[in-house]
Amino acid sequence: MNDQQNAKEVPRRQFVALSGALGAATLLTGAAAMGGGTAAAASGVDAGPTPDSCPTTPPPPGGASPCPPAQLQGLCGRPTDNDPLWHDVQYCTNGIVPPPPQTRPDCLKMTPNYIVLHGKPETTHNYLLLPTCRITGIECPFLETSGVANYWHEAWENARSGGDVPVQYPNIGLGINSQSARRYDQLHIHMAGVRGSTQRRLQELESQGRMATSPSQWANPANQAAITGSAGDRVYRVLRLPNLRDNLFNLLYTNVVRPNSLRMADQTMLVIPKITATGFANAFYVLNSDTLIHDGTSTCDSLLVYS
Repeated sequence: MNDQQNAKEVPRRQFVALSGALGAATLLTGAAAMGGGTAAAASGVDAGPTPDSCPTTPPPPGGASPCPPAQLQGLCGRPTDNDPLWHDVQYCTNGIVPPPPQTRPDCLKMTPNYIVLHGKPETTHNYLLLPTCRITGIECPFLETSGVANYWHEAWENARSGGDVPVQYPNIGLGINSQSARRYDQLHIHMAGVRGSTQRRLQELESQGRMATSPSQWANPANQAAITGSAGDRVYRVLRLPNLRDNLFNLLYTNVVRPNSLRMADQTMLVIPKITATGFANAFYVLNSDTLIHDGTSTCDSLLVYS
């Protein structure tokens, strides 16, 4: 599934980040962008509470992680929402047949926390990982809390060589689009191929010391770099991590979005495992961009290979 088909990379003004409590977020529910809308963007305010204000409980041992509380349904989606990918999730988890003309998906993997589906076009290097929770996308503040499942780690564990749904391509990329650039409103992480030129460029930047090596450095303009994709050169903030144990949504919010008064809804993020001639090199390049960066982008699609 190529979200670039519906991407709208239009210039945006600087938004002011709101750091209110959950009650304030509830007041903003009417302005939250649901179903791919733009009400929140038009408001000029970050329609979401800080992660610390979102109630959460630890996941039960061996069970599903908690889902967004009812108070966040205006921001994160309601179980009754009419979204094709959410219909796919409901079919795979509860056997609810999607409404016509939508067809039944192939449920490639099902767990208490996520499912894996084919992407479009259907190839051996184009898959989607979707939460079993109702979560619209990157703008949902529940994703930044401690109780949420680690969807990025699970995507890598499936997509890697030897995983349950391996991406059959020399280099692998995981990506999520911004709210305006995606086509559907159920959170989905793309598991796809990445060009060899992208991998070489990232390793070149690493050798030159032109990327962050700790999350606190991620927003530093010195760690921004142009990377060539299908849409030409786009600028990304680049971070190198040794593993995916931490919540990447929280790292992005805490180190990039909040300090710079940005909006999570406007962010795109990619994870590209470092691959050398001997295989996976036990490191991950985490890329982030938005259209407020000069030559930035709101979509991950130009660096991923779907077909």
